[in-house]
Amino acid sequence: MATIDIEQTRNQAKALLNSRIDSVTELVKTRQRITDLREQLAEAEREDKRAYVRATKDGWSPEELKKLGLESDAAGRRRKSANRASATAPTEDVSHSAQ
Repeated sequence: MATIDIEQTRNQAKALLNSRIDSVTELVKTRQRITDLREQLAEAEREDKRAYVRATKDGWSPEELKKLGLESDAAGRRRKSANRASATAPTEDVSHSAQ
């Protein structure tokens, strides 16, 4: 029977674990990046809302802003959410078996 080299086995095991640690480290980094970007997006949306309100207070009507391609972002989000919800809504099975 062949002898087992403990040091070689430990080194192989460490190499396998390091590979697993590297992959989970990369996953944590990407998840943190997503979190950071979501926070940046939320802040940008708040700034956009303030700027829109400021523009309307300065005399721009919502209709004028819309003609300029600057409609209220909240209206755009509502429309997109409604479209997304209808696209992902489960369909009801309307076939019934006679009993």
